[in-house]
Amino acid sequence: MRSQQWDIRARSGRARSPELGPILSDGTDGPDHTLALELVRVTEAAAIAAGRWVGHGDDDAGGAAALAAMHEYILPVPMRGVVVLGSQRTDGAPALSKGAVIGDGTGPACDVGVSVGEAALSTARDVPHAITAIAVAERGAMYDPPPAVPMQKLVVGADHADVVDIHRPVAENLRAIAAVKGCTPSDVTVAVLNRPRHRDLVRDIREAGARVHLVEGGEVAGAVAAAHPDSPIDVLLGTGGGEEGVLAAAALTCIGGSLQALLRPEGADRRESVRRDADRVLRTEDLVRGGRILFCATGVTSNELLRGVGHYPDRTTTESTVMCSTPGIVRSVRSEHQAVG
Repeated sequence: MRSQQWDIRARSGRARSPELGPILSDGTDGPDHTLALELVRVTEAAAIAAGRWVGHGDDDAGGAAALAAMHEYILPVPMRGVVVLGSQRTDGAPALSKGAVIGDGTGPACDVGVSVGEAALSTARDVPHAITAIAVAERGAMYDPPPAVPMQKLVVGADHADVVDIHRPVAENLRAIAAVKGCTPSDVTVAVLNRPRHRDLVRDIREAGARVHLVEGGEVAGAVAAAHPDSPIDVLLGTGGGEEGVLAAAALTCIGGSLQALLRPEGADRRESVRRDADRVLRTEDLVRGGRILFCATGVTSNELLRGVGHYPDRTTTESTVMCSTPGIVRSVRSEHQAVG
């Protein structure tokens, strides 16, 4: 790596290092900002690996390459991590499956969630919003969603957290958001994962007068954008994966957003974990608990918040976001990786 630029946005008054500006740890147990700086190297490596497949028309190859790179780079990270949200391969490639022990065996005991599924690239065209991501929390803090059960989500920033309800009609929530913004619903922008199952949702949003922003690469990036103050997106709506909901909740805990979720089992699912939570609104603090939460993501292809991987003759560039809940800071990391050989 040849250079890094840091854009620090602090929500704490703690002392800073004069070189890079990180806010100093208060010495309590659990993952802290120093671990986050290790983890961003992992998401960078995974994004670079996936980025080599952009435009080549092989959607699985990008995800497989990202997973292999993440596996290689996360093993020496100083933590005692257990994968709660992982990715399983069936082709013999390195995997970060649920229950895997990762890290070098030193440092804090952590729950870890990884995502390279959102680095998958369309066989037809380059997909925006593709990212690689890692979330880390104290051991036992992450919700373990039932496998293969869809999760309906409503994500907003902190300003709108108290005026929306996932049980209300779409139009009612959009009017409430508009009232807080001091505008009409026509000035509200809604991110929706671009999937066939959301046709009726898109229709309802447009009938309410709001704008629809279709998210292609994945809902974690869309959820972060909905809560980020520099994003044009006001809310994310729709149904996706449970693991993505937990990863999004980790980011929202750091950035100050709010997530409401409902499990949407298909058919008569008799699993105890599904029956227990099927009728309960899961909120941000239900999905990720604890006082120390980290979230790192690197862009594979560009979106509102992150530039995608850039390839040049002598270097590769990446852009990442690094978030810590305690102390509350968000870093934008722009890195240049020198070509080898």
